[in-house]
Formats: sequence, C-alpha cells, structure tokens
Amino acid sequence: MSYVEVPGAKVPIRMWADPATVEGGAMQQLQNVATLPWIKGLAVMPDVHYGKGATVGSVIAMHGAVCPAAVGVDIGCGMSAVKTSLTANDLPGDLSRLRSKIEQVIPVGRGMHDSPVDPGRLHGFPMAGWDDFWGRFEGVADAVKFRQERATKQMGTLGSGNHFVEFCIDSTDSVWLMLHSGSRNIGKELAEYHIGQAQKLPHNQGLIDRDLAVFISETPQMAAYRNDLFWAQEYAKYNRAIMMGLYQDVVRREFKKAKVTFEPVISCHHNYVSEERYDGMDLLVTRKGAIRAGSGDFGIIPGSMGTGSYIVKGLGNEKSFNSASHGAGRRMSRNAAKRRFSARDLEEQTRGVECRKDSGVVDEIPAAYKPIEQVIDQQRDLVEVVAKLKQVICVKG
Repeated sequence: MSYVEVPGAKVPIRMWADPATVEGGAMQQLQNVATLPWIKGLAVMPDVHYGKGATVGSVIAMHGAVCPAAVGVDIGCGMSAVKTSLTANDLPGDLSRLRSKIEQVIPVGRGMHDSPVDPGRLHGFPMAGWDDFWGRFEGVADAVKFRQERATKQMGTLGSGNHFVEFCIDSTDSVWLMLHSGSRNIGKELAEYHIGQAQKLPHNQGLIDRDLAVFISETPQMAAYRNDLFWAQEYAKYNRAIMMGLYQDVVRREFKKAKVTFEPVISCHHNYVSEERYDGMDLLVTRKGAIRAGSGDFGIIPGSMGTGSYIVKGLGNEKSFNSASHGAGRRMSRNAAKRRFSARDLEEQTRGVECRKDSGVVDEIPAAYKPIEQVIDQQRDLVEVVAKLKQVICVKG
C-alpha cells in the first residue's frame, strides 16, 4: 500500500497503516505530536502502536527542536545481522548446545560481563574511534557519571524485553546471525534524565502532553542533550558490534571444520535522531521504532520469536522521510499477553525453535505481535525484500 493521509493540527499524518486498525490511544498520541509548533512532518509505520509520549513506529521531523521522549528510553536500540558461509546442512540435530554456548558468552537480562570486553581480541571489530568514544564519557551528564563501571561491563550484553540473539536460516538455506539490542542501562538513564530536564523548561509548560517536551536549538539544554544522545547512539552501535564479535567467535569454535566466513555486518538503529535535509530545510528526524530506508540502505525488520524476519533494502521514499518499520509491532501490551497466554501456548507457537518456553517470556509470545508478512506488505513502496529469515535458535533476556 501507499500511505493514507489523516488530517493533523500542524501537519497531515501520513500513515502506512490502516487508521481503523490503530488503537485509540496511539491515534491520540499521533494527533498530539501533530500539534507541536516545531513539527514539519509525521510519518507512521505499519508496526505503529502506543508508546510513552510518542507512538512506537513513528517518524517525527522537526525544525530546530527535538523531543527526547520521541526517541524512546533505549537510545540507539537497533539490529545487526550477518550472513555466514554455513548452510542448514551444517547444523546438528540438537541445537541446545549451541544456544547454551551463546548464552555463556553474551550476558542476558540485567547481566553484565565480569570485566569489560577487550574489543581488540574480536575479529574485525571497528577499533577506530573506540578510545575517543570512551574519552567522551567525561562530557556526558554528571547525573550518570557514577554509572561508568557498569556501562563498561554492560557493553556487549543483551538486556531483556524484546531484545534477542537469533540463529536463522534464509529461503536459500544459508545461515544468518542476528541480534537486537540498544544502549543498555546507561542509555536509559541518560534518556530519563533529559526527559526530566525538558519537562521543566518554560516553553514546554503549555503542551498537550508533558511527555512531548522538547529541547530547542541554540540552547545549552539542547547542546547537552545532543551530546549525550549521539554518545548513547554510539554506545548502542558498539554494544551490538561487540555482541556480534562474541557471537561469531562462538560459531567459529562450534563449526571448526566448516571454517566459517562472514559477509559484512548489516546494522541499523531504530530509536534515534538524525540530521537530514528535506524540501530545502535542515530537519531533526526522530525515528522511534523505525529504520532509515534511504535508497539502497540495508535494513532489518524482525518478526517475533516464532516467526520470520526480513532483510530489506530501502527505496528512498521521501514521503516517509526515507523510513520503514522496525519490526512487526505489538498488537497487545505485555500485561495483556501475560493474562491471555500460558507457557503451553508459548511452547506451541515456538515449535521448532530452540528457545526459552517458560512463563518469564510469555509477554514475548508471537501472538502478541502483528503478522510480520502483513507489515512488510504494507510498506512495499518503502523497502524491497532482500532475504527472508526463519530462526531456529532464539536467545531471550
């Protein structure tokens, strides 16, 4: 489908989703965002659903302002995937050992490494800029400085919620490694600190929703936020790169005879801010649950822990601000999923996948998400499908 345009106060709301299927709370949030004085455009992805302040699955383009709650608290959250030389024929019948080995090297949930990972020992890790990145920690908000040790030990860890590490097979029987994570606790604390700072500013007092508080260009508060935002986005990128390096090491060891090789890693943020130019104007584009899909940009759109995922290539549609969805998107809240489904339902819906099947991850059950095929179909004018993957192992927090 192409988009449907819904009237909004300052800008029309361009929706790559059927407005009739979007819950009332999310539609109200979109209308609220469209009232912001600084807004220049709003694009809504097919995985749209209710979030804090701004919906998940929305792209907000503003001039001279940025809304920290519209980035989300997991700054820089995103995906990485890499195609390997392995095929389905190389895999053992029992994948539990491989899942266990992955869980041994990549801490999940609130876990962290006993000591910081040395990225220098990881094959192909992009070391350029690593020391400079940590040197810039001195410049982030004083409110989080005491978290430095924790931040170094959480670098290269998964987290919980919808984050995952997967071992996948595509439709040609090639094996892919894929993972989803962000800026961990340090990104969350930076986001919450700055959301709180924005809410105190005089120009935000009359907003329709206090969670839409913004920073305005050429102010010290905006300068401080941009500094911390871009640092946290980099943290998330490095976090995924270290996890992928650790993951590749596991695969090399487990499949020694196959002498595994890897293609270049595809990596994309889906909770972030980018400086982009549209219609001759410099804009701050916030993607919350959306990936960049400029012409030729590779992206990753995952489903859920029992369904497929897609590697896509952007078509460069400026009507969506060169964006596409970040996943299937939830169709019910975590609490609703826990009330409705049991561990037995989870076991049924993840049949054939080596993964956790206990009550602790029932909120991630596939039925709590929109059908990924439908979500892909609704954005055929935004991306083209490069590969369809199906996981055989899924590691959850």
